[in-house]
Amino acid sequence: MKIEIWSDIVCPFCYIGKRRIENALKNHPHADKIEVEWKSFLLNPDMVSDPNKRNLEYLAEIKGWSLEQARQITQQVVDMAAQEGLEYNMDQAVVANPKDAHRVIQYAKTQGLGDAMKERFLKAYFTEGKNIADFETITTLAVEVGLDADKVKEVLDSGEYAEKVQYDIYESQQLGVRGVPFFVLDGKYGISGAQHPDVFKETLDKAWSNYAQVNSPLEMVNSDNKDACDIDGEC
Repeated sequence: MKIEIWSDIVCPFCYIGKRRIENALKNHPHADKIEVEWKSFLLNPDMVSDPNKRNLEYLAEIKGWSLEQARQITQQVVDMAAQEGLEYNMDQAVVANPKDAHRVIQYAKTQGLGDAMKERFLKAYFTEGKNIADFETITTLAVEVGLDADKVKEVLDSGEYAEKVQYDIYESQQLGVRGVPFFVLDGKYGISGAQHPDVFKETLDKAWSNYAQVNSPLEMVNSDNKDACDIDGEC
């Protein structure tokens, strides 16, 4: 079974949602038969990166809040993240357009490291305050998860995988996705947002039950080879 997740690196609820679906999978008896694919999504594709500006300042500006209001409002998200074992340092997060980091995640997927790369970027942004728009920083993080530095630099310099990012965004538009994280389980069940953990568990169980019924193994009514020819030519 497949789970597709549309998510942005700079979305605080996306990291929380990642942990919640992971916890649901951790306790699922058939987790080894479930594939998770990360899909790109850009909440603000035209954002201008500014490593000298903190995300709280940017949020206050675009929302018309005071810096203290922005801090108080984001504290609710910080507390929610803490419940999932995540450390958010919102005072350190810088304004960074993640479009190039998304391209590297697309490359990482081809190497079987999509989830590891996604996780590393999220931690770098929300916990470590790293500039995930900076090519050198992106390359360093990519090498940490096992990607080849030269290939990552080639991807970044060439614009490669940009079409993959755009196609994921196109797919989300066709699904009517208005916000992230957005989860699609087995192509049939959708979850919008970092819902309560119970929602993930219940939806995962429902999706797997349906998947198992449709994809159940062949049931042999009679295994007797009578009146048949076998692969060895015996009839």
